[in-house]
Amino acid sequence: MLTGSLDALIAATALFVAGHFVLSSKPLRGPLRRVLGARLFLAAYSIVAIAAFAWMMAAYGAAPYLEVWTPPPYSRAIPLALMPLSCILVIGGLTTPSLTAVGGEQAEGVGGPGSAAPGMISITRHPALWGFSLWAAAHLAVRGDAANMILMAGILVLSIGGMIHIDLRREDALGSAWGPTVMTTSVLPFAAILSGRTKLDWKGIGWPRLLGGLVLYGVLILAHPWIAGVALISG
Repeated sequence: MLTGSLDALIAATALFVAGHFVLSSKPLRGPLRRVLGARLFLAAYSIVAIAAFAWMMAAYGAAPYLEVWTPPPYSRAIPLALMPLSCILVIGGLTTPSLTAVGGEQAEGVGGPGSAAPGMISITRHPALWGFSLWAAAHLAVRGDAANMILMAGILVLSIGGMIHIDLRREDALGSAWGPTVMTTSVLPFAAILSGRTKLDWKGIGWPRLLGGLVLYGVLILAHPWIAGVALISG
């Protein structure tokens, strides 16, 4: 069965996570891009990722509830603290051009002198992936059932592993052109700023991205009963 069991959820999550790494790996990505072309490859990659994600979410929704551990009451404060930052990083990352974005190695004018760390990239060169990592970690801390742990662990592995994988791919594809980004940005948030390799680009981040992240946070709170079956606002 494709849904209705923890085994199905494990299989769907494994496909979703592994699919990203396998399809973007050097042995497959290069030959497929040459045969299909860059745009068609990206379209096929997106279709596979969306289909795997849809199966994973369907399997998660139909998975049986199995309590593994009981989080302490104070753990409820963790998502409240991390989720606003998570949403801001996701919105900021998805709306800031960078060499680490999907298809970013083809971007023109990104990563050149003076533009290697624009906006949110001055904080970390993987803002969206850090946002998803914080989202997964926050939910691992507050829910101890097996289905949640499988789903969130998969997203956390994909997000953290994705940062490493993207860096290796960009270094291989761009060579010396990748240097300015490495020298002026960091994987760890704020590390490049604290080391003096770049400055926080408040202007590039902009209030619209901050507000957009907070709006997303509000929408997720309101939609949480339909997304996860748990109401965060009582009344």
